[in-house]
Amino acid sequence: MALKIPSGKKVVYGLVVVFAFLLLNFNFSVAATAQAKHYTELQLPPLPEVKFPKYERFVLQNGLVVYLMEDHELPLVKGTALVRTGNRLEPLEKVGLAGFTGAVMRTGGTTKHSADELNEILEQRAASVETGISETAGSAGFDALSEDLETVFGLFAEVLRSPVFAQEKLDLAKTQARGAIARRNDDPNGIANREFRKLLYGKDSAYGRTTEYATVDRVSREDLLKFYQQYFHPNNMILGIVGDFDPKKMRSLIQAKFGDWKPNPKIAKPQLPEVSPANTGGVFFVNQPQLTQSSVLIGHLGGQFNSPDYPALNVLNEVLNGFGGRLFNELRSRQGLAYSVYGIWSPRYDYPGMFIAGGQTRSDATVQFVKALQAEIKRIQAQKVTPKELAFAKESTLNSFVFNFQDPAQTLSRLMQYEYYGYPADFLFRYQKAVAATTADDVQRVAQKYLKPENIVTLVVGNQTAIQPPLTQLAAQVTPIDVTIPSQPQAKN
Repeated sequence: MALKIPSGKKVVYGLVVVFAFLLLNFNFSVAATAQAKHYTELQLPPLPEVKFPKYERFVLQNGLVVYLMEDHELPLVKGTALVRTGNRLEPLEKVGLAGFTGAVMRTGGTTKHSADELNEILEQRAASVETGISETAGSAGFDALSEDLETVFGLFAEVLRSPVFAQEKLDLAKTQARGAIARRNDDPNGIANREFRKLLYGKDSAYGRTTEYATVDRVSREDLLKFYQQYFHPNNMILGIVGDFDPKKMRSLIQAKFGDWKPNPKIAKPQLPEVSPANTGGVFFVNQPQLTQSSVLIGHLGGQFNSPDYPALNVLNEVLNGFGGRLFNELRSRQGLAYSVYGIWSPRYDYPGMFIAGGQTRSDATVQFVKALQAEIKRIQAQKVTPKELAFAKESTLNSFVFNFQDPAQTLSRLMQYEYYGYPADFLFRYQKAVAATTADDVQRVAQKYLKPENIVTLVVGNQTAIQPPLTQLAAQVTPIDVTIPSQPQAKN
């Protein structure tokens, strides 16, 4: 029989329960507050040692380099091929050729399967095969369920070995390229990045030139075939596969699909384009009257990852950037000049990168923003970083080190890139040790050695009438840049 509580006592009983609940939570909160520590007092365990997962490397008789890395956590297999090519190797009069070759390899189908047939087979298996050519490399990749590996890997091999470069797919790619040219001035940051590379590398440099209507029109299907035949050979390629597979069966599958591919005995590493600064100073301006703020970039040519000073330069990056960095604290928090601001020594694997600083700011704060950036560059050369800044920068760099190994696919990709560019397999670990050994003297030394305030190129994309005081306060001569897109000629495919 249920116990009945009189209505008046119900109210009292309820209040007692509520009071007891509040008292319990209050005591818990007090106890929690008493036990809470400031984040600087927290004792954290040392970072775990990061190691490469077990992997296998071998070379087929035709010269194809293969990496295998097992990962049985999920029933998936992923593969990537790197090809020694890149759009930096295409002729100046046909800029866009490499990109079209990389795209139409996949979209144009193969000698055995049309593009539609490829798409249907892959879609039925929730799989993918993709290809492309970037600035410094060609690539092809596949993703598949383990149970579909043989079928998908076969299609992947077809796309690499026997693309047909269907004319209608090239026509479509060229139409899309023309559309991109027509829209390229829609984004002021896009304008700034494009024109800044031209100012540093040169408008005709392999690292600064851009696709134009005229260069698109000059590209033919025969050009794609010729470009493909020049670079796509097994002895000019690295293949990496990671995932849920049996290594013995995988070896057999690779041999079956790629083992009879004839190498090119005459192939050699391509001669890379030379790099020299197109400008060693100056203020340049792109007038965009519709803008209410300015996009600013300043900088000069930089270096490569294999520089012995790269670890110290990366610590310097951490001192300058991010929440708590000098640029954030000074230009955003103290002076209120920008929401986003950055300054980065940005190297490349096998050609000089850039030192680049910038951000977006109000039109009427443009000159002040540029001067503040310049002042911070000179300050990091003149004044040693404080022990607190150094510790924070090194800890940020070292703590983020683990994110280079989030999954086996990422690790394998890094191993392949190191071989592709001629770096040692343990490059990242050497870098880690060098960062840990970096001192305040090292940071100041590399700032003085590599940052060149006297050679800084300044580019502003903004509203000329709204920028007050004018840019002539930065330099007596301000060079305008015309970004007008040439009229599109009659399309010729």
